Amino acid sequence: MKRNIRPLEPLDQRGPLRVMFMVTSMPVGGAETLLVNLIERLDRQRFLPELACLKQPGPLAEQLESQIPVFSRLTSGKFDPRVLPRLTNLLRRRKIDAVVTVGAGDKMFWGRIAAARAGVPAIVAALHSTGWPDSIGRLNRRLTGLTDAFVAVADDHARHLIEVERFPADRVRMIPNGVDVEVFSPLPPDETFLRELGLRPGDPVVSIVAALRPEKNHEMFLRAAAIVRRDVPSAQFLIVGDGPKRAELEALSAQLDLTDAVHFLGCRGDVPKILSASNVVALTSHVEASPVSILEAMACSRPVVSTRVGSVAASVRDGETGYLVEPDDAGALATRLVELLRAPETASRMGRAGRQHVIATSSLEQMVAGYEALLGELYCRRRLRQRQTAKAE
Repeated sequence: MKRNIRPLEPLDQRGPLRVMFMVTSMPVGGAETLLVNLIERLDRQRFLPELACLKQPGPLAEQLESQIPVFSRLTSGKFDPRVLPRLTNLLRRRKIDAVVTVGAGDKMFWGRIAAARAGVPAIVAALHSTGWPDSIGRLNRRLTGLTDAFVAVADDHARHLIEVERFPADRVRMIPNGVDVEVFSPLPPDETFLRELGLRPGDPVVSIVAALRPEKNHEMFLRAAAIVRRDVPSAQFLIVGDGPKRAELEALSAQLDLTDAVHFLGCRGDVPKILSASNVVALTSHVEASPVSILEAMACSRPVVSTRVGSVAASVRDGETGYLVEPDDAGALATRLVELLRAPETASRMGRAGRQHVIATSSLEQMVAGYEALLGELYCRRRLRQRQTAKAE
């Protein structure tokens, strides 16, 4: 598909680049929170971000509506024949300079076709995991030629996109997920806050922050909690997040006789305080790339015990910033949790190492700078090709 791109001005002689981020919706979740942070931090002297939600906006899009233009409900269903002209017209009307699709699926497919039809100079596909929901289907893979860059969130993830998804190596760019290390930092104990959570001062606390979806595998967390309670009877477990699995997980918690120990907190706006109130943070996912929740925990100086999936090992360095266990091995997870609950000095040492690692490799500033550099580079590259073509003609 040919991209008929309007004549492009030199980057230093025009106004800010207009960037449309395209998603399905914006529920409360790790990837969505990352996008909010990115949009809020982009330099407005150079970039004017906008957001397109193919379906309902969700709470995080509503949060952004006072800051940027937000467009939603652009498709009425999976087989809506009007979605492509709607998106194409939106991109033309808004005079968009760059489209960034976030995640795989419908937005990656329709977003890139619409961007090409609208003559958008830069088309980027940002991906956040090495499996569902970011596995790339056959139709999406066929649109590789329309895509100027694929964004990976870790070195292992970049290799996955090249070796497994077969994207051209020269179009894969690694931009690490980043967290605000000022917001996510160790906080002093707050007994009033603990009581609000249903905890007593001194209770050993294990937390997990993840949407209640199948790939996050909270069943493993609950089964490990039941084992931990045999060795540490006072241990308490906090589940932060919401989603379609909640009722099923609450039933499993009751079945495992954990009702008095497991607290389903739902979506929260005080995650740094919850992490700081925890002794250890867990992650039990089947698939991930570079999950934000463990970076946030490490920034709060908390050790992490996670399944060995995706690029997690680049952050959770086994024996240094936490421990890694195999997926679905609830026994191994429980063993490591008990070890850290019983050895506060070891937990503290790992927590400090984790925070230093995040500051060095995964700050929000690094992530924002990566996107700013990529978008500017792609625009300039497109303009250079445009000038070379004009000279050849």
